[in-house]
Amino acid sequence: MVRIEAVYDGNLRCSATHIPSGQTLVTDAPVDNMGKGQSFSPTDLLATSMLNCMMTIIAIAADSRELDVSGMSGSVEKHMSSGPRKVSKLEVEISLPTELHSEDRAWLIKRGLACPVHKSVSEDMEVEVKFY
Repeated sequence: MVRIEAVYDGNLRCSATHIPSGQTLVTDAPVDNMGKGQSFSPTDLLATSMLNCMMTIIAIAADSRELDVSGMSGSVEKHMSSGPRKVSKLEVEISLPTELHSEDRAWLIKRGLACPVHKSVSEDMEVEVKFY
């Protein structure tokens, strides 16, 4: 169990603290929803969580086989829908090191697609993942 505490700072901004580490992050409402968009929005964090979770799980799996995934990178594009307003689609792209053997690459991709965030999002949300 991990505890996170948050405070509403006003002007559609919240500050959250990760209690075990003391690290904080700030969220702002996005510009298209009455905010200033000066930081991640809560739905941006959802998208970021998907990408970072996949990359972290791949790195953990790689370490277990002593595979080097240094230089792995990725991006995520978030699509919103209205009525109700929600994240409708995430387009995730992850670039793995080209030096990986095809068997190791396939094994790592399978692990990445099984990350806890991917398993936790609604089945109503479309998730498209491309590996390069």
